[in-house]
This record gives sequence, C-alpha cells and structure tokens, in this order.
Amino acid sequence: MNRLASRLPAFVEQHQQEILTEWVRLQLESGAWRAGRLQETQLRDESQRFLDLLVNNLKNGAQFDTRNSQWSDIREFLGDLSRSRAIQGFSPSQVATFVFSLKQPIFSRLRGSLVNEPEALADTMWEATTLLDSLGLYTTEVYQQARESVISRQQEELIELSTPVVELWPGVLALPLIGTLDSERTQVVMETLLQRLVATGSSIAVIDITGVPTVDTLVAQHLLKTVSAAQLMGADCIISGIRPQIAQTIVHLGIDLSAVATKASLSDAFALALKRLGLAVTSAAARG
Repeated sequence: MNRLASRLPAFVEQHQQEILTEWVRLQLESGAWRAGRLQETQLRDESQRFLDLLVNNLKNGAQFDTRNSQWSDIREFLGDLSRSRAIQGFSPSQVATFVFSLKQPIFSRLRGSLVNEPEALADTMWEATTLLDSLGLYTTEVYQQARESVISRQQEELIELSTPVVELWPGVLALPLIGTLDSERTQVVMETLLQRLVATGSSIAVIDITGVPTVDTLVAQHLLKTVSAAQLMGADCIISGIRPQIAQTIVHLGIDLSAVATKASLSDAFALALKRLGLAVTSAAARG
C-alpha cells in the first residue's frame, strides 16, 4: 500500500485535540522532558507544532516513505528539535520518545473507535506504527550527527588548548607538546606556531617533546614537517625533551634529525637559543 489508508488521516484530524492533550500529559508524567533545560511551555508548543504538521501531511495524502519530499517540513522540524535537545543534554532515546510516545494516545482512541472492526483496527494501527517509527528513527539519526559534530568541535578546541606557544624571551618561542602527534594535531601545531612567529617576529622556536610519550617514524615525520614550516618562515628550530629512551628509539628507527638541533631539556634548549641570539646565561655566583 503506497498511500496511507483513509481511516488514519480522518481519525487523527478528528481527534487531534484529544490526542494532543493526552500526549502532552504522558510526556509530562514521564519526566523525560526535565532531562535538559526544556520548559513545559516549550514542550507543549513543540508537541502542538509536530501534531499540526503530521495532520497536515496526512490530510494531503503523503506517501508512507517519510524520506519523500512531501515530508520535508516535518523532517526539518524534527531535525531542529533533535539538534536542540542533543545540545541540551537529552539522550537519543529521550529524543526519539518524543515521537514514539504519540502512539499511546492514538492507539487508545483507535481501539475505542474501531472496536467492532478488527481488520480496519489492525491495518490502521500498523500504518500509524510504521509512520511514527520512521519519524522516531529519523530523530536518532539527526541526534547522532549533532552529537558527533559537538564532539568533533570539542576535540578541535582541546587540541588548540593543548598546543600553547609561550614567549620565553624576545625572539624565542617555546611550543611544549603533550600527548600523541597525529596528522590533524600536527596541522594545528604548525598553524599555531607560524601565526605566533609572525605576530612576535621571533627567530627561534623551541619545540619541547618532554610530554610526548613515544616517538615513532610517524611522529618524527610530523615533527620534521613542523620544523620545516618554521624554517620556511625564517625561524631556527630546536627540539628539546630528547630522553634516553626516545634517543634510542630514534636511532633504532633510523630517523635522521641531524639537520635539527636537539637538547635533552627545555632549559638546555633555552640556553642554546640565547647563545644563538648572542646572549649568555650566567649564574648569580659568577656575577658576584
């Protein structure tokens, strides 16, 4: 059957206000709407809007397939609702329940109206189930996409926060790295470093890898890309934090860092940077 049977559109339109009242009551009693920051008035407005759209589509003889363009208005509404509730902290099941909970008031009235017509009752309930299930599942799809978008954005923000560029001295920048370097983070590291080099006019960049747990071929390649990018901007690079185990790994893997100055600690790298600027570090005892 391609089109909705005539019983369902006429029935929902005829009992729309009764269905809405019971539907809102059921949602309020469930308490699920309190999971986020949803106000009762907003819940009532959204329920009214959804039911109005549903009745309008049914009256116009829309196809069962809710992916059809005839359902674009209700998909748009549910898409906005799902994204909003994902941000508010609702779970995917709570979002989908907004649609699924509409079954109960529809079914209870169908049973009362078609109690003497079992075949018509079964057909109409199946049509309503198929329709609402499809729309409910659509909300979970949009919800998942919205959550993935939020998580991706948060990851990007964390990456940016985890790559601070510090000015150790006029002309000397330090980039302390913590955690694993992958392609995406390397791109952020390079962009952040290059922007700071331009902004400060610095000529030396110290890349400290003390907080990088392991250095393999891929990590080394990412480091070299960052060094090359800085050198193209006219800055010398020094890599610090080369611990004994990392040095052994680099040698074992045959990674060539001969073109880059390396130091065991950030303080050693800073001293080398000052030396390249024609400055020197002297102790208080030596000055005395």
